[in-house]
Amino acid sequence: MEVKAEAKYIRISPRKVRLVVNAIGGLTPQKALTYLKFVNKSAAVPISKVIKSAMANAQNNFGLKPEDLKFKKIRVESGPTLKRWQAVSRGRAHSIMKRTSHIKVILVE
Repeated sequence: MEVKAEAKYIRISPRKVRLVVNAIGGLTPQKALTYLKFVNKSAAVPISKVIKSAMANAQNNFGLKPEDLKFKKIRVESGPTLKRWQAVSRGRAHSIMKRTSHIKVILVE
């Protein structure tokens, strides 16, 4: 049985989120949450929220035990990019790309 949870439009670039996701790849969800408490990256907070949400979905919707769950897939995809600009010398402008991420977690029993 697959249990899904997703967080969309997270205001952290996908490249930075993937750094943290790749570090928790082989862990169980409970060990991953423990690991994410001590990681000094801003992406750890939304990732842990999505994992907690997926575990709660498994427990409340399907009656599964949290200790029996494992990761099937954790995907980080790029969301829409907010395009901004910054004024620079000689009346010109440089573009600033503010990237967003979609985090998707799939757990199996």
